[in-house]
Amino acid sequence: MSELVTGEAVALELRPAKLPSRILAVLLDLVVAVAAYVAVTIALVASTAALDEAAQMAVSIAAFLLLLVGGPIAVETLSHGRSLGKLACGLRVVRDDGGPIRFRHALVRGAVGVVEILMTFGVVACIASLVSARGRRLGDVFAGTLVVRERIPAGHTSFVPPPPPWLSGRFSGLDLSGVPDGLWLAVRQYLTRMQQLDPQVGWAMAERLAAEVAERTGAPAPHGVPPAAFLAAVVQERQAREAQRAFGGAAAGAGPVGGAGVHPAGVPGGGGPGMPYGSVQASGPVYPVAPHLSAPSAAPANVPAPPPLRDADAERPATGFAPPA
Repeated sequence: MSELVTGEAVALELRPAKLPSRILAVLLDLVVAVAAYVAVTIALVASTAALDEAAQMAVSIAAFLLLLVGGPIAVETLSHGRSLGKLACGLRVVRDDGGPIRFRHALVRGAVGVVEILMTFGVVACIASLVSARGRRLGDVFAGTLVVRERIPAGHTSFVPPPPPWLSGRFSGLDLSGVPDGLWLAVRQYLTRMQQLDPQVGWAMAERLAAEVAERTGAPAPHGVPPAAFLAAVVQERQAREAQRAFGGAAAGAGPVGGAGVHPAGVPGGGGPGMPYGSVQASGPVYPVAPHLSAPSAAPANVPAPPPLRDADAERPATGFAPPA
């Protein structure tokens, strides 16, 4: 397991890819690249038969550079670190800070890969990956990248706590297109580990992440909303939009992802074990505040409180069915 160190010297979790899965991904990529190279070479030999030997050699070198060197660079750049082999193995190339790679990262990886993979049949890359604590080959070291696992078994995934019920769906009009993937990764990792952080460090980190998200979205965080709750609500909104795009109308009727439905604790719309925002009580939920302040006894005044439950509603779980008037 690797670590992403933030500005507050807090180590967040990354999962580097194992060497066998990386070898399999590289082999799949090489099979596709070599097959394309052979097909193009055969076509070039047939079409350049009338040229002299020097011209044929120049065309062969150009084909080699374009297909076996430029091809992987272009694929990793356009797919943000997911080549065909990595996609099949559930891997992805990311920067050291967890963000998506750009052209310069793919260019350095591809240029160094010619030497440590193609010219040495992968021997140098395997030795470098075994020596490196994070399994990085020389191309990753020079490019400042890391190959991580994207598909993780469900039993090993960290639980991202949902926001307080009174924040669910409040940011439906927020523009999230300007938030980069690296910032989403940092926010998600903070939410999964904020219970393990020192209160002062965790609060400072939440404020910094909330300020960055607010800057990227162009809308400031609501006054009186704790930064951790704001981050959880924005992440929930992003998950709801992704579910809407993936499943269409079926996701719309299901409500926000991780929202006011039944949470893992079994309490409809409320807290429970492991819920950092407190449990639902008669006086309202308790939210995290700055370490030097006392926790408020109720939700902020400018946020409408949820309607009280009637006795009949409290005795039966909500089903989403509304009887006709």
